[in-house]
Amino acid sequence: MTANTSKSTEGAHEPGGFGALRRLHLSYAGEVQGVGFRWASKLTAERVGCTGWVRNEPDGTVTQELQGTPDQIATYFGAFSRVFAAHPIEYVIAEKSDISPIEDERLFTVRF
Repeated sequence: MTANTSKSTEGAHEPGGFGALRRLHLSYAGEVQGVGFRWASKLTAERVGCTGWVRNEPDGTVTQELQGTPDQIATYFGAFSRVFAAHPIEYVIAEKSDISPIEDERLFTVRF
């Protein structure tokens, strides 16, 4: 797995605030469809307490919005990187940007 983690700080909230919500908009490219990527994203997000959504795109990429505290998001990426350890897949984070959190969001969903 490789990741291009170029990041926009536009919309970032409370720098260094571990309790502050952060929301990322991500686009993944590579082996991300037909391998359980969305469902693994959902299970991992629920396990670590993140909210948001994930969706397959017609061009073969996957789009995701992931929301949580900085610690939850870091834990998500660490846990998700281990999901496909037994059957590695190749993917990159093609786009990553901070966007405004959704204060009342409670779930992580798979969109169709």
